[in-house]
Amino acid sequence: MSSVDQAGGGSSDSDQVGSESTLQAAGAGAPTTAGPTKLLSPHARKRSQTSESQLGLRSRVTLAFTLGALVLSIILGAATLNLTRRSLLAERERRTITRTSVSATTLDGLLKNLQPGADPTPLLSDLQAQGPQFLMLKYPGSGNREPQLFLTGEVPIGDLPQSLVTKALWDGQPAVMRVESKDTLYTAVGVPLPDANGAYFELNAIDDIATAVQSQTVTLIIVSSITTLAGAALGWWASRRALRPLMLVGDAAGRIADGHLETRLNAADYAEDPELGPLVSSFNGMVEKLQARIDRDARFASDVSHELRSPLTTINASVDVLSRAADNLPDRAKTALDLLESDLVRFTQLVEDLLEISRFDAGAVRLDVNEISLMGVVRRAVEAVAGKDTTIVADDDLDALVMPMDKVRVVRVLSNFIDNAAKYGDGVQRVEVHRSDGTVSISVVDGGPGVPVDERDLIFERFSRGVQGGRRGAGSGVGLGLALVAEHARLMGGEVGVADRDDGESGAVFVLHIPEVPPTDSDTVMEL
Repeated sequence: MSSVDQAGGGSSDSDQVGSESTLQAAGAGAPTTAGPTKLLSPHARKRSQTSESQLGLRSRVTLAFTLGALVLSIILGAATLNLTRRSLLAERERRTITRTSVSATTLDGLLKNLQPGADPTPLLSDLQAQGPQFLMLKYPGSGNREPQLFLTGEVPIGDLPQSLVTKALWDGQPAVMRVESKDTLYTAVGVPLPDANGAYFELNAIDDIATAVQSQTVTLIIVSSITTLAGAALGWWASRRALRPLMLVGDAAGRIADGHLETRLNAADYAEDPELGPLVSSFNGMVEKLQARIDRDARFASDVSHELRSPLTTINASVDVLSRAADNLPDRAKTALDLLESDLVRFTQLVEDLLEISRFDAGAVRLDVNEISLMGVVRRAVEAVAGKDTTIVADDDLDALVMPMDKVRVVRVLSNFIDNAAKYGDGVQRVEVHRSDGTVSISVVDGGPGVPVDERDLIFERFSRGVQGGRRGAGSGVGLGLALVAEHARLMGGEVGVADRDDGESGAVFVLHIPEVPPTDSDTVMEL
């Protein structure tokens, strides 16, 4: 809900400037917008656009740590599984070979005492009871050209591998093989029986090893996931710690770009750091030189302005005397006197503006904050400059709002907006006051042609008056009014901007954003 009323009583201090539609003066590089939304400074907009286009350095470092932890976990996990599998299989084969060798030695001795033609299966059954899962014996009987097969238990494969049989039975050498049948893996061991002229074979299923490896795989996957998350957390922490100095340098540079030339990086704790020490020292040295140069320029402008004040006072007094006797002057002299008066007013305004802006540059300007009714200040300023009939639209809860502010600076900003709207924007249509998220927005809506998009930042720069402002003649302003407006807003912790009207009508909206709690004056030393 909002209320609409007419301007109340009060006083103002206007600032005359030329403008496209309502303003053609320049300022301190304030960004542009309309309505109660908060403005972004130029460096903040650039950071926002950069963050949308690509991952930030911290994100890339964190991602690198995460991927590194993941790859390392996979490599170590795969190596661990492979070594574990090899170790278990080697240990199982060693035990199987040992057991098979012992059984073969026992069987070879028993077969020597076996009667010719007797069935050796009971002997195998005795060995079966001693532990092996499956037993096979190829025993060449006397007079038979082919060896005979004796076995106990169920043979899980169709036949022994021929290479295993050949090596153990015919070559007389122990042999070990891994064979697979029906999705089951076995270790097959063949041991020659020299005294019995045969060979003894034993099969041992090793599926339990595969099961153990699978169980370990699940465990390693869980551990790898935890390791990857830990790597991501470590990367985030490391990137935050490693990049914090760069972030502070960026923040400090942004504050300096916004005019806080007192900002420094605290290098006391990093004086011995071989990387950060030179960086911080160079940065602070650069800012010192920049501030010194700006101070020299500000002092020069201030000195020149002060030097011009005395002769200007004399000239103004002389012109005033001539103006009183203008009726006695010839027409050509009157015309020359009128031109002189017009240029003298403009020149005097330039000197006053230069003096004021030099005080901003020198840091000699401070806020005079008092608890004041916001709407009372707005109504008095609007009445003093635009008249009592000017429409004011405000949120309902603002009538009771009393907030700390510098009344003089708020009035100066509004007076400048209103004065320029009257000169170049077909007059003030209305003044709007809104409140949102701890910020108060005061807008001046005019009925002029509007401000071109490419000039909305430009007009807040010093001595930049826009295309139309450059054609208005000597009496149109000096191009410093909006620069002062931007400086006043910055000092109050706020921002100024300009945009088109949102109701579709021709015109521009100049807006002042100020926080409900003004900033405090303090030098800024940023800790690394």
